[in-house]
Amino acid sequence: MAADGLQILLGPLGMVGPVQAIDVLAMIIETWLIGFHWLLLPTFALEFIPVADVLPTWTGCVAIVIFRRQREQAKNPPPIDVDVSVPVGRLPAKPTVPPRISE
Repeated sequence: MAADGLQILLGPLGMVGPVQAIDVLAMIIETWLIGFHWLLLPTFALEFIPVADVLPTWTGCVAIVIFRRQREQAKNPPPIDVDVSVPVGRLPAKPTVPPRISE
C-alpha cells in the first residue's frame, strides 16, 4: 500500500525515475515478505504501462495472493503430528492426586 500511495503522490509530477524505482523496490520487498508468486510478475510489468501505473496494482496483487494461499490452506490443512513413542490406549495404573491441605 505504501508503494501505491507513493506512486499516486509522485505520478502527477511526471517523475518517471523515482516511480519506476518504487516498483522495483516494491517487487523485491514483497517477494521477500510473502515469497514469490507468479502473480507478482504481471503486476510488475503492468506498472510500466503509463495509465495503468496509477492503479493500486501492488495492493490488489498482494490481497489476491494472500486470499489464494488462505483458500489453499483451508482445502489442504497441514497433517496432524502424532507422537508414536507413547503407545495408544496405555494409561498409568493409578493417577496420582496431590494430597489436600486441611485448614
